[in-house]
Amino acid sequence: MAVQRWGWLLVLGLTGCQAGGNALKLGTLLPLSGDLAQFGPGMQDAASLLVKTVNDCGGVNGQPVQLISEDDQTQPSAGVSAMTKLVDVDRVAGVVGAAGSAVSGAAVDIAVRGQVVMISPASTSPVFTERAKKGELQGFWFRTAPPDNFQGEALAQLLQKRGWQRVGILAINNDYGRGLAQALEQGLAKTKGQVVATQFYEGQSASFDSEVRSVFGRNPQAVVLVGYPETGTLVMRSAFQQGFFPRIPLVLTDGLKDNQLAQLVGKTPQGQWIINGVVGTAPAAAGPGLKDFQQRYRQAFNREPNVFAPNTWDATAVLVLAAQAAQSNQGAKLREKITTVANPPGTPVTDVCEGLKLLQQGQDINYQGASSGVDFDPQGDVAGEYAVWMVNPDGTIKVIDTIMVGGS
Repeated sequence: MAVQRWGWLLVLGLTGCQAGGNALKLGTLLPLSGDLAQFGPGMQDAASLLVKTVNDCGGVNGQPVQLISEDDQTQPSAGVSAMTKLVDVDRVAGVVGAAGSAVSGAAVDIAVRGQVVMISPASTSPVFTERAKKGELQGFWFRTAPPDNFQGEALAQLLQKRGWQRVGILAINNDYGRGLAQALEQGLAKTKGQVVATQFYEGQSASFDSEVRSVFGRNPQAVVLVGYPETGTLVMRSAFQQGFFPRIPLVLTDGLKDNQLAQLVGKTPQGQWIINGVVGTAPAAAGPGLKDFQQRYRQAFNREPNVFAPNTWDATAVLVLAAQAAQSNQGAKLREKITTVANPPGTPVTDVCEGLKLLQQGQDINYQGASSGVDFDPQGDVAGEYAVWMVNPDGTIKVIDTIMVGGS
């Protein structure tokens, strides 16, 4: 599958080059390796599929779109290097990414300096909302996943429903972990919950036993784990091996919602999945265009899209539609048209090719995405619905409930 994926990206790149220097150039800055590598390739596939779909129906501004892909390695330093290349060397107009908030936080200033629109499918730290309100991002930042101040509310509601009022928080020490931990504390304050311990862990550590003891040892009714699959699975395994879990339940966040999570954590000596029955929250893909996207994705890759693939599809779609609306392939011009194509008013469209056709005819559109309605507020945020998911006895993940939250 890897050979097919990168072969496809090469074809996309060649198509763009053949189109000439004036073609729309987009970049992806996604975690194809590192702690978020469980998500990155599926997200990359969604972006590539969108560009292929667009090129098959005539491209943007009369030419095929060129997609240039970079691996941020789930590391801020690698993300800075990759974004610098995309902006200064490749001279892209827009970038889909990053996934991790720490990477996006390191890369966004480069995008702003280069007047490149950056749309993240997965960076959920509230820091970006605060920076946007201060005017620091100059309208070049958007995201198709709702910020974690919303997820903090969803988690607090889930904990309240389960009767877990005394809560411990164990979070990765980066923008994502710190931001969501703070948002959860604020959400719990509204539901009269109590945080008995908060502990941050370093993603580069080889062992997390002491961090696990510091939180579980305070005897909370539940522990919320904020992390990513590569290190989060080690934390869960440590909690099990030290005898804390499942006596004290775990609640997981969106960064851990991976279809292979149970397999990564492993089985008990009795042959059951260690995290059987664990619940978590994640942004719910519930947009009008979801079914069409899922069908296209399954047909192309013969598997289900991962949690942030619909958000990636939408981020890429908004960029190409904005370029067509602007009749320009320059980032500053795209910025002016993002909310024009994504927000009301305008003719509602879920199909990107239909949207391009209407824009070519001079009509206004309101893109309705796979992940949500993709209506951006002045800070570039979207509100949304959160899925409550659970690990089944067979190791699969299923959605068991939804929680609606919103912002201003």
